[in-house]
Amino acid sequence: MQKLSIIIPVHNEKNTIERVLQQVKETDIKDVVKEVIVVDDFSTDGTRDLLPALAEKFSVLVLYHQKNQGKGAGVRTGLQRATGDYVIIQDADLEYQPSDIPNLLSLILNSQDGQVAVFGKRGHKAYPERGFHYVVGAWGLTAFYNLLFRQRLTDLYTCYKLVPTSIFKSLGIRSSGFEFEAEVACKLAKSNIRILEVPISYKPRNKNQGKHLRFRDGFKGLWMIFKCWIK
Repeated sequence: MQKLSIIIPVHNEKNTIERVLQQVKETDIKDVVKEVIVVDDFSTDGTRDLLPALAEKFSVLVLYHQKNQGKGAGVRTGLQRATGDYVIIQDADLEYQPSDIPNLLSLILNSQDGQVAVFGKRGHKAYPERGFHYVVGAWGLTAFYNLLFRQRLTDLYTCYKLVPTSIFKSLGIRSSGFEFEAEVACKLAKSNIRILEVPISYKPRNKNQGKHLRFRDGFKGLWMIFKCWIK
């Protein structure tokens, strides 16, 4: 029986983490076993206090950072403990719906070979609340990546990236921040791993609701794409 490791990086998500874990638990992926790994990136809003009880309630593994390091660092910590055949990243803020995971998993399970990753495609029209600058930024990063790596992705910075665990671990990801998203896609392309996309639902948060992305993350993403390309 195959296993899916679901890594959930968490930073100050006390209002949503329990609901996310409940939705992950309720998501039916049929004959595939779920392994859920929560990585707390030194939350200061009370999330950290909730996690021991949630770990017991939902039978999940919880790991703790002793200082805030960023989303990429959280994923890397979780990846070290992942034992599944595949890994997918799940945000803890309810922007992404775990009910979409079976569609991504089905595509990778039905692929003809193991050299495939599957990304969830949001579509830029799905988040107009973010404002024009966010849409342009997301499109620009994806376009720059496509140009340098000769790909046809539509959503580079999607959270939902489903990758065979052995491939994910072999990429040697080093990013700690949100540029992690770009690094994964770049190194998959350089490793000749096909990237497929599946439409997903998406309910964006804005800055007032605690969204973490900033302008500087866009510049870091551009630099990461260029850096991976020239190596």
